[in-house]
Amino acid sequence: MNPFKIFMATLFSKSSNSESPDPSSIYDIEINGLTRQPLTLSDYKGKYVLFVNVASKCGFTPQYKELQTLYETHQDKLVVIGVPCNQFGKQEPGNSKDIESFCEINYGVSFPITEKVEVKGSKQHPLYQWLTQKQKNGAKDSNVKWNFQKYLVGPKGDLIDFYFSMTSPTSSKITKHIK
Repeated sequence: MNPFKIFMATLFSKSSNSESPDPSSIYDIEINGLTRQPLTLSDYKGKYVLFVNVASKCGFTPQYKELQTLYETHQDKLVVIGVPCNQFGKQEPGNSKDIESFCEINYGVSFPITEKVEVKGSKQHPLYQWLTQKQKNGAKDSNVKWNFQKYLVGPKGDLIDFYFSMTSPTSSKITKHIK
């Protein structure tokens, strides 16, 4: 084969490989629940999972009620997972017990809630690395802009889409995928 063709083929295959994502499985990510016990994401294979970075002292906090309604209405096909974060306006200052108590007393939350994590920056939790990086999720890049941003993952562990804080948890933008 002509050396120029070999060079071009090598160059083309390297550039193609460097741009193609190498998605990893969301089910391999480790995260703890509020009680510091592991929350095993692979337990949710076959269901939609809506991840929401939550905060107790935010203008969007009343969305907990809609998240609970969504969870109760579709729990045969969907799990909602709240992910507390204190990176936006320091609106989740409490510890695990404070968060659990707040969610139960004020909104009757029964869906899983994780430990408090960072959803952006140099200490971004691996869950949010997967949710926000096309290289890991194979679908799209995004940035977490504020509390109550939502990420919908399909029953096979594929990222379907993300929704900004203003999107109601019961919006047809989300529920159309679940029905």
